[in-house]
Amino acid sequence: MRQQRPSTALRTSWRAVPRSVWALGFVSMLMDISSEMIHALLPIYMVTVLGTSVLAVGLIEGIAEATASVVKVFSGALSDRLGKRKLLAALGYGLGALTKPIFPLAGTLDWLIGARFIDRVGKGIRGAPRDALVADATPPALRGTAYGVRQTLDVIGAFLGPLLAIGLMWLTASHFQTVFWVAVIPAFLAVWVLLVFVREPETASASKPRAPLSRAAMLSLGAGYWWVVVLGVVFTLARFSEAFLILRAGEAGLSPMWAPLVLVLMAIAFSLSAYPAGALSDRINRVTVLAIGMGFLMAADLVLAFLPGLSGVILGVVLWGVHMGFTQGVLSALIADSAPAELRGTAFGVFHLLAGLALLLASVIAGALWDAWGYQGTFLCGAVLAMLALAGAAILPQLNRRP
Repeated sequence: MRQQRPSTALRTSWRAVPRSVWALGFVSMLMDISSEMIHALLPIYMVTVLGTSVLAVGLIEGIAEATASVVKVFSGALSDRLGKRKLLAALGYGLGALTKPIFPLAGTLDWLIGARFIDRVGKGIRGAPRDALVADATPPALRGTAYGVRQTLDVIGAFLGPLLAIGLMWLTASHFQTVFWVAVIPAFLAVWVLLVFVREPETASASKPRAPLSRAAMLSLGAGYWWVVVLGVVFTLARFSEAFLILRAGEAGLSPMWAPLVLVLMAIAFSLSAYPAGALSDRINRVTVLAIGMGFLMAADLVLAFLPGLSGVILGVVLWGVHMGFTQGVLSALIADSAPAELRGTAFGVFHLLAGLALLLASVIAGALWDAWGYQGTFLCGAVLAMLALAGAAILPQLNRRP
C-alpha cells in the first residue's frame, strides 16, 4: 500500500480531532484574548503607574500562577471522583469571567493582587479537568495532535489579546482602564461556547476512584509518570514568567504602548509551532520533540542575555515562543500517555501543582537576579536550568523502555 504524503497525513489528523476538543480550543482562545489584553499591560502598569519593583512583579506573578496550580490538584482529583470534568471546567471559566471587571475597577496594588489571585483560582479549577477532558475525548494515537490543536487555538488568543490591547491603547491615548473593560467581553463568550458546544464523553465517568489523592493512588501512577513530573518541574524552573520578556524589551528601549508586541510575537511563534510539534510527537518519540523544545529555550535565554538592542529581543522572543510550541502540548500528551485513565485528572492536577510551585520559585529568583545583576543574570540562570532539563530528557526514553 502506498504511504500517505506528510501533508496528507497532517490534514487527516487535523480533521480527525474531536469536535469537543476544537470547542475547548475556542474556549481557551476567547479566555486568552481576555486575559492577555490585561496581562500584556499589567507589568508595565504596576511598575510605571503604581511604582512597584521588578522583584514585586515577579513575586505577584509567581504567587498567582502557584495559586492556580494548588487549586488544579484538587479540581483534577475531584473530576476523577465525580466523573464531571465539564462541570468543573465551566465553574473555573465562569469564575475567571466574573473576576475580569475587577481589573478596571482596581485603584491600588492590593486590588490588582486580589483580582489576579481570584482569576488564577478560576484557572486552577478549570485546568486539570479540561486537560483530562481532551484525553478522554481523543484516541491515544491522536493525543499529540489534539493537544497541539487546543494549544494552537489557545495561543492565537494569546496574540490577538495583546494586539487588541495595542490598538485600544492607541485609540484611547494609553487609557489602561478602557482596555481592561473591553477584555470582559470575550471572557463571557468563552463560558457560552463551553456550555453549548463541549460534550463530555461517557468514558470520563466510567471509573471513579474512591480516593484519587491517596498514597495508593499516587503510587499507581507509576515511575514513568513521576519522571515526566520531575522533568517538567526542572524545566519550569528554567521558564519563568513572560513578564520578564516585556521588561527585557523595555530595557532595550521599547515604549510602554508597544510592550504588548512582545507577547504578540511570542504567541505567533508559539501558535505556528504547537500543532506541527504535537502532530510530530504522534509520529516519533515525544521526548525527542520535548528535547528540541528545551534546546530552543536555551538558545532564547542566551540570545536575550547577550544580543543587544531590539533585534536581540525579537530573536530571543521568537525562540522563546517556538520552545513553548515544542514543549507545552507535548508535556500534556506525555502526562496523558503515562497516567491511568481513571486518575487522569489527578495526574494533571499533581503535575500542575508541582510545576506551579516551581514557577513561583523561578519568578522570584528571576526578579531577584534582575534586581541584583540585571537581565543577564536572569536569562543566564534560565539557560543553565534548561540545560539540566535537557540532560534529564535524555534519561526518560531509557526509563520508558524498562519492563
